Amino acid sequence: MSVPPPEVSPQITGSLWELIAVQLRRHRKERGMSGEALGRLLDVNRSTVSRYESGKLKLQEHHAIKIDIAWNTNWLFTNLVRFAKEGHDREWFATHLELESKASELRIWEYAWIPGLFQTEDYTRALVRAAGLENIDAEVAARLKRQERLSRPGAPAMWVILDENVITAQIGSPEVMRAQLARLLELAERPNISVRIVPRSAGEHVGRDGSFKIMTVDGVDSAYIEAAGEGRLVQDATDVRSYRARFDRVGDVALPVRASIDLIRQVMEGLA
Repeated sequence: MSVPPPEVSPQITGSLWELIAVQLRRHRKERGMSGEALGRLLDVNRSTVSRYESGKLKLQEHHAIKIDIAWNTNWLFTNLVRFAKEGHDREWFATHLELESKASELRIWEYAWIPGLFQTEDYTRALVRAAGLENIDAEVAARLKRQERLSRPGAPAMWVILDENVITAQIGSPEVMRAQLARLLELAERPNISVRIVPRSAGEHVGRDGSFKIMTVDGVDSAYIEAAGEGRLVQDATDVRSYRARFDRVGDVALPVRASIDLIRQVMEGLA
């Protein structure tokens, strides 16, 4: 069996998103179209086209539809993007951490735990230990390092909404939870951080589907949806807008800021 020469060997990609980037570049060049011309078709700048073709930015579905119509590709790019969005990417968590570190705004809805950026070391250690992870010290150190973002100049504006269960569930000992709630109150006093609580009395609401965060970097929103093991990163503009709307709807059933602070303090003082 003969082996094709290097110049015609197939290009192997590691994910559907990489395949989309490769195919986008190949189809554009086959049509003799410049990056600027493709940018005009998509109503984006040349830099965005370059980022699509390098895989640094994921092709958005509405752009895929425009490409398929203009190039008559039998919905190739639309289907690839839809399949890629439904699959799992090993790089999602790492990309989410990078976006979090650069974000000018963070919107967090948390249904289960104190957000990682707000956790004390003892609280984090209790969670990591419960998860059965092997290198507990390394996992704790990595999470605490993320919190340096809150102390540097240009710390993000943060809107954080927590389910009441987050502040009443005992993680670790009562002393651990008391210190964690004290830390939460301390952060809530910062002018760039808003903390609100959704009371149990709110009943059913859209937030019960699960936790997520929205990160704004250079005016562009991305959403990260929490899940067991690893979560999912959402960067398609239409999909992200749906999470912005969901965040606002969760906020509709949350207590006002001052009432939320009072509830946190009441729970903290009730701990033995």
